[in-house]
Amino acid sequence: MNTDVNPASDSAATSSGVQRRRWYATGGLLGAVLASSCCILPLALVMLGVSGAWIGSLTALEPLKPAFAVISIAFIALGFRQVYFRPNPACAEGACSTRPQSGALVRSALWLSAILVTLALGIEWWAPLFY
Repeated sequence: MNTDVNPASDSAATSSGVQRRRWYATGGLLGAVLASSCCILPLALVMLGVSGAWIGSLTALEPLKPAFAVISIAFIALGFRQVYFRPNPACAEGACSTRPQSGALVRSALWLSAILVTLALGIEWWAPLFY
């Protein structure tokens, strides 16, 4: 019985897991921006002083908000599952090429997108507070 660790397969498994986490975080963040594009994005742009007639056209995306929200929630859920509930595979000495900063960046992107989607879905309740 051979119990040697194959560094190439461990590195590939770790790289695949990291890539998956990055894709899920990117998909969740992109979906969150799209889900909030009809309501939060114009509000944020106006608060930053950006104006223009094109900001009003972002409200045309309102009918697509539920689809964007579902897609982003799926990506966010898969990302949280990958980051928090899947153990990191053990690596042989010097075989892993992941940086600790990338894990923090992925977690930050997932949390940011979760907050953004939550705000987008609950805009009917919190937006009247700003009138």
